[in-house]
Amino acid sequence: MTAKIAYGDVEVGTELPAQSFPVTRATLVQYAGASGDFNPIHWNEKFAKEVGLPDVIAHGMFTMAEAIRVVTDWTGDPGAVVEYGVRFTKPVVVPNDDQGATIEVSAKVAAKLDDNTVRVDLTATSAGQKVLGMSRAVVRLA
Repeated sequence: MTAKIAYGDVEVGTELPAQSFPVTRATLVQYAGASGDFNPIHWNEKFAKEVGLPDVIAHGMFTMAEAIRVVTDWTGDPGAVVEYGVRFTKPVVVPNDDQGATIEVSAKVAAKLDDNTVRVDLTATSAGQKVLGMSRAVVRLA
Protein backbone atom coordinates (compact mmCIF):
# COMPACT_ATOMS: atom_id res chain seq x y z
CA MET A 1 0.00 0.00 0.00
CA THR A 2 0.98 3.61 -0.40
CA ALA A 3 -0.27 6.63 1.49
CA LYS A 4 -3.20 8.31 -0.24
CA ILE A 5 -2.15 11.79 0.89
CA ALA A 6 0.37 13.62 -1.27
CA TYR A 7 3.27 15.38 0.44
CA GLY A 8 2.75 18.45 -1.76
CA ASP A 9 -0.88 18.76 -0.67
CA VAL A 10 -0.01 19.04 3.03
CA GLU A 11 1.08 22.14 4.92
CA VAL A 12 2.25 22.65 8.47
CA GLY A 13 -0.92 23.10 10.51
CA THR A 14 -3.03 20.73 8.40
CA GLU A 15 -5.51 19.14 10.79
CA LEU A 16 -6.36 15.48 10.48
CA PRO A 17 -9.96 14.39 11.05
CA ALA A 18 -10.48 13.95 14.80
CA GLN A 19 -11.92 10.69 16.09
CA SER A 20 -13.49 9.29 19.24
CA PHE A 21 -12.84 5.73 20.38
CA PRO A 22 -15.16 4.06 22.90
CA VAL A 23 -13.60 1.75 25.49
CA THR A 24 -15.62 -0.66 27.61
CA ARG A 25 -14.64 -3.42 29.99
CA ALA A 26 -15.42 -5.89 27.21
CA THR A 27 -12.95 -4.05 24.94
CA LEU A 28 -10.26 -4.43 27.61
CA VAL A 29 -10.90 -8.16 27.98
CA GLN A 30 -10.69 -8.60 24.20
CA TYR A 31 -7.43 -6.62 24.09
CA ALA A 32 -6.01 -8.63 26.99
CA GLY A 33 -6.72 -11.83 25.10
CA ALA A 34 -5.11 -10.54 21.91
CA SER A 35 -2.06 -9.01 23.62
CA GLY A 36 -1.52 -11.54 26.39
CA ASP A 37 -1.53 -8.70 28.96
CA PHE A 38 -3.79 -10.02 31.71
CA ASN A 39 -2.62 -7.62 34.42
CA PRO A 40 -5.61 -7.39 36.80
CA ILE A 41 -5.53 -3.55 36.80
CA HIS A 42 -7.16 -3.87 33.37
CA TRP A 43 -10.12 -6.03 34.38
CA ASN A 44 -10.41 -6.42 38.18
CA GLU A 45 -11.92 -3.37 39.85
CA LYS A 46 -11.15 -4.57 43.38
CA PHE A 47 -7.49 -5.16 42.57
CA ALA A 48 -7.14 -1.86 40.67
CA LYS A 49 -8.48 0.07 43.66
CA GLU A 50 -6.28 -1.87 46.10
CA VAL A 51 -3.18 -0.70 44.23
CA GLY A 52 -4.33 2.92 44.31
CA LEU A 53 -6.07 3.36 40.96
CA PRO A 54 -9.50 4.99 40.76
CA ASP A 55 -10.89 1.99 38.84
CA VAL A 56 -9.92 -0.40 36.06
CA ILE A 57 -7.72 1.32 33.47
CA ALA A 58 -7.14 0.71 29.78
CA HIS A 59 -3.85 -0.79 28.66
CA GLY A 60 -1.35 1.90 27.73
CA MET A 61 -0.49 0.16 24.48
CA PHE A 62 -4.20 -0.07 23.64
CA THR A 63 -4.55 3.68 24.17
CA MET A 64 -1.48 4.29 22.03
CA ALA A 65 -2.85 2.05 19.26
CA GLU A 66 -6.23 3.76 19.24
CA ALA A 67 -4.59 7.18 18.93
CA ILE A 68 -2.46 6.29 15.89
CA ARG A 69 -5.61 5.19 14.06
CA VAL A 70 -6.26 8.88 13.37
CA VAL A 71 -3.02 8.94 11.37
CA THR A 72 -3.40 5.58 9.64
CA ASP A 73 -6.99 6.36 8.64
CA TRP A 74 -5.84 9.71 7.23
CA THR A 75 -2.98 8.24 5.19
CA GLY A 76 -4.91 5.14 4.16
CA ASP A 77 -1.79 3.05 4.80
CA PRO A 78 -0.64 1.83 8.22
CA GLY A 79 2.74 1.11 6.67
CA ALA A 80 3.22 4.84 6.08
CA VAL A 81 4.00 5.30 9.78
CA VAL A 82 7.79 5.39 9.96
CA GLU A 83 8.12 6.31 13.64
CA TYR A 84 5.71 6.69 16.56
CA GLY A 85 6.18 7.43 20.23
CA VAL A 86 4.22 8.69 23.22
CA ARG A 87 4.52 9.30 26.93
CA PHE A 88 1.76 7.93 29.10
CA THR A 89 0.55 10.85 31.21
CA LYS A 90 -2.78 9.72 32.74
CA PRO A 91 -4.64 6.43 32.62
CA VAL A 92 -7.90 5.93 30.74
CA VAL A 93 -10.28 4.98 33.55
CA VAL A 94 -12.97 2.56 32.33
CA PRO A 95 -16.03 2.35 34.60
CA ASN A 96 -18.14 -0.80 34.76
CA ASP A 97 -21.25 0.54 33.03
CA ASP A 98 -22.80 0.61 29.57
CA GLN A 99 -20.88 3.75 28.61
CA GLY A 100 -17.30 2.90 29.52
CA ALA A 101 -14.82 5.61 28.55
CA THR A 102 -14.01 7.53 25.41
CA ILE A 103 -10.61 8.41 24.00
CA GLU A 104 -10.75 11.63 21.96
CA VAL A 105 -7.91 12.08 19.48
CA SER A 106 -6.98 15.03 17.31
CA ALA A 107 -3.84 15.55 15.26
CA LYS A 108 -2.11 18.03 13.01
CA VAL A 109 0.93 18.23 10.79
CA ALA A 110 3.63 19.89 12.89
CA ALA A 111 6.55 19.80 10.44
CA LYS A 112 7.41 18.87 6.87
CA LEU A 113 10.56 16.78 6.83
CA ASP A 114 12.78 15.22 4.15
CA ASP A 115 11.94 12.28 1.90
CA ASN A 116 8.19 13.03 1.69
CA THR A 117 7.76 12.65 5.44
CA VAL A 118 5.85 14.80 7.89
CA ARG A 119 5.72 14.89 11.68
CA VAL A 120 2.21 14.63 13.05
CA ASP A 121 1.53 15.68 16.64
CA LEU A 122 -1.42 13.97 18.32
CA THR A 123 -3.52 14.97 21.29
CA ALA A 124 -5.37 12.22 23.14
CA THR A 125 -7.74 12.91 26.01
CA SER A 126 -10.23 10.98 28.10
CA ALA A 127 -12.63 12.46 30.64
CA GLY A 128 -11.14 15.89 29.94
CA GLN A 129 -7.57 14.83 30.80
CA LYS A 130 -4.63 14.43 28.47
CA VAL A 131 -3.77 10.71 28.50
CA LEU A 132 -0.80 10.76 26.10
CA GLY A 133 2.00 13.30 26.08
CA MET A 134 4.62 13.96 23.44
CA SER A 135 2.56 11.87 21.05
CA ARG A 136 4.27 12.16 17.68
CA ALA A 137 4.41 10.18 14.49
CA VAL A 138 6.60 10.51 11.42
CA VAL A 139 4.67 9.51 8.32
CA ARG A 140 5.82 8.98 4.72
CA LEU A 141 3.33 10.45 2.28
CA ALA A 142 2.87 9.82 -1.43
